[in-house]
Amino acid sequence: MSLDGRRARIDRVLFTEEEIAAKVRELAARIRADYEGKPLTVVGILKGAFVFTADLVRALDMPLRVDFMAVSSYGFATQTSGIIRILKDLDRPIRDQHVLLIEDIVDTGLTLRYLREHLLAQSPASLRACVLLDKPERRQVDVPVEYVGFTIPDEFVVGYGIDYAEQFRYLPYIACVKLED
Repeated sequence: MSLDGRRARIDRVLFTEEEIAAKVRELAARIRADYEGKPLTVVGILKGAFVFTADLVRALDMPLRVDFMAVSSYGFATQTSGIIRILKDLDRPIRDQHVLLIEDIVDTGLTLRYLREHLLAQSPASLRACVLLDKPERRQVDVPVEYVGFTIPDEFVVGYGIDYAEQFRYLPYIACVKLED
């Protein structure tokens, strides 16, 4: 049982471990080509993107710096509150750095827009976003995403670092969940 009183159960697997690994390699190849000869700073967003960030960094196989931010917009809900709070900011300045922001999922676009504005205010040389999952049906604001792994329907997903009430992050695949009272 979660904190909101609803139980979540896996409904179906959306992307297998093998499909995710292939997509990570594909994204890494594109990113590596785009940043060839440029120093790169990767900024992973905790907690949801930690697995994706680790796998992508290993697949990039190039010199880079890694930093993390943690933000909150969901709490224990399945819908974003629209209020974004930075729980952990960058450890090092990014001025004049080529920055790749890594997120697990973009749905409304509110969190990604907020993060982009926050990072752009620090004067990086460039800023691009890489998201594993894109849920365009839920978009409330336009936000540029240069690298997208998979486009998904408007369903609640878990696994591969993505949670529901801090559960299911450990799954090696991405699955849709059903919430039950």
